[in-house]
Amino acid sequence: MDAKEILKAHTNKLTHLTGEEFDYFFSHFKMQDFKKGQAIITEGDVVNCEYFVISGCLKSFFINDDLKMFILQFAMPTWWASDYNALYSENKATINVDCITDTEVLCLSNDDREKLCNEFHQVEHFFRWRTNRGYVAAQKRLLSFMNNNVKHRYEELLKLYPELYNAVPKSLIAAYLGVSRETLSRL
Repeated sequence: MDAKEILKAHTNKLTHLTGEEFDYFFSHFKMQDFKKGQAIITEGDVVNCEYFVISGCLKSFFINDDLKMFILQFAMPTWWASDYNALYSENKATINVDCITDTEVLCLSNDDREKLCNEFHQVEHFFRWRTNRGYVAAQKRLLSFMNNNVKHRYEELLKLYPELYNAVPKSLIAAYLGVSRETLSRL
């Protein structure tokens, strides 16, 4: 499938736009290709887009003062990524987003998303639903960190997202789980 068909299948899970409406919706996205290791958002950047992954894999992460990396999110095909705090509040980026693999994305600017939401109730509903799902996933992950040991979190990750095991280096999975690579190897 091409990028347009992938996005249409993704949005059709929740809302149905006519062919003409979807063409107009799609016209607001910009296709971008990034190479493995390439940064899309760097801490301190102005962020005005969110990214819908067509192919490849992204990671959203934070590096603390001790230079320890904390991965907030992986983004596989049909997942979205950005620094949402910076995007919505017009602050500078506090997280980084880069490519684990060569990646193809559709970029949607904040202004265009707001314009589309104002023009189409179905689009506003879609983005609200997507944001709510992201919030619920983040809440579940936080509760898992507070309540479960690393072995349980690892098993939970593999159960929910088995495709990550082969797509993402184990050192990054360890950073996502908040443990060392050695700890992950012992599991």
